[in-house]
Amino acid sequence: MSPYDVDASKVKADANLPTEHGNFRMRVFVDDMGGEHSVLSVGLDDSQSVPIVRIHSECLTGDAFGSLKCDCGPQLQASMARIQEEGSGAILYMRQEGRGIGLEAKIKAYALQDVGYDTLDANLALNLPADARDYSFCADMLRSVGVTQVKLMTNNPLKIRGLRSNGIRVDERMPHLAGRCEYNDHYLSTKQKRMGHLIPEQA
Repeated sequence: MSPYDVDASKVKADANLPTEHGNFRMRVFVDDMGGEHSVLSVGLDDSQSVPIVRIHSECLTGDAFGSLKCDCGPQLQASMARIQEEGSGAILYMRQEGRGIGLEAKIKAYALQDVGYDTLDANLALNLPADARDYSFCADMLRSVGVTQVKLMTNNPLKIRGLRSNGIRVDERMPHLAGRCEYNDHYLSTKQKRMGHLIPEQA
């Protein structure tokens, strides 16, 4: 049994959240290890169409501090805007900092990147996995809000496989590109060349 198995009773809080992109409904879930995750959604109860879903892993440096070392902050903002435009969709905001290795290890990896390691080799040099994330809890959260099939906004094939292997139908992959710049171009190229992410080469 996965340590992330949950049921609907683990929706711990449910409220409206006005943002600069529009109004969302925010539901908070707690997994069996005490991690708090959330579903930020629009129109799930009213729409008959397959919703757009974005799985977004927490990135303190990018989401809150506007770091240019990654594209996480712009990706989050772009997904919020796109879901509002579509009128039906959800963002799963997962507390999986640094692809699941945690904030301390992520910043240690950043220090190695400062002296020339790429993002993959930095993790490996710290005896950490390239990507430690698990998507079974994402599937449970989606089912808890009545979603069993999605159009997934992602460049990461692992997210597609993670949902499908846990019973969520992925009808379509929607490319999600935002925030590329000179500071994160190598980071994105490493994802594309070494980790299999579906990111086009920089023109």
